[in-house]
Amino acid sequence: METESVPQEITTLVGREVYSNNGVFVGEIEDIRLNLDQQEVTGLALGEINDELFRGRVGANHGVIIPYRWVRAVGDVVLVNDIVERLERDSDDE
Repeated sequence: METESVPQEITTLVGREVYSNNGVFVGEIEDIRLNLDQQEVTGLALGEINDELFRGRVGANHGVIIPYRWVRAVGDVVLVNDIVERLERDSDDE
């Protein structure tokens, strides 16, 4: 019975907004990356990404895939580690 509910749970992630622990908008989930052998989610494909976070790293009209291990909480929105914001700070330091 549990195995039937897993696909439904995964599909409910699509369309949710992703924010960092600090409340910065990262993007919107468009797809899920799965490892079918281990039956686990390995990444989140984001579209509608925050241009300020990914400027110079991702071209216009492109998305990103973030590792699922960055996810801290899943609810109405998905919270991820602030490591995404570090991309922005690293760019500023260059």
